[in-house]
Amino acid sequence: MGRTNPTYRDALRAIEDRWTDFRRALRRRDRSRFDRLFAYAREHADAAGLLNHRNPLLPALLGIDLEQEARLDAHEERLDELEAALDATGDRRRSRDDAAEDGPR
Repeated sequence: MGRTNPTYRDALRAIEDRWTDFRRALRRRDRSRFDRLFAYAREHADAAGLLNHRNPLLPALLGIDLEQEARLDAHEERLDELEAALDATGDRRRSRDDAAEDGPR
């Protein structure tokens, strides 16, 4: 039987294993963030495997970037919604204040 080439997911696991000491040296609050970055990389492992890049860390970093970009987009959309709601509330408040200043006639 022929020998099987390791998958990209195997390479990603090996990268994560090599970074174990680094993870252990992180503060507790940062360990979950570190783990999340590798989770982001795993989300894009199928595409990275198709790339078959010589350095498997580069597609992992791009996968992480893609996930962070998606998070930024979601935060920007939410911020736009909150700003629009705040503006609408401010417009209603200004309308009430203007009506109160005019007083009864």
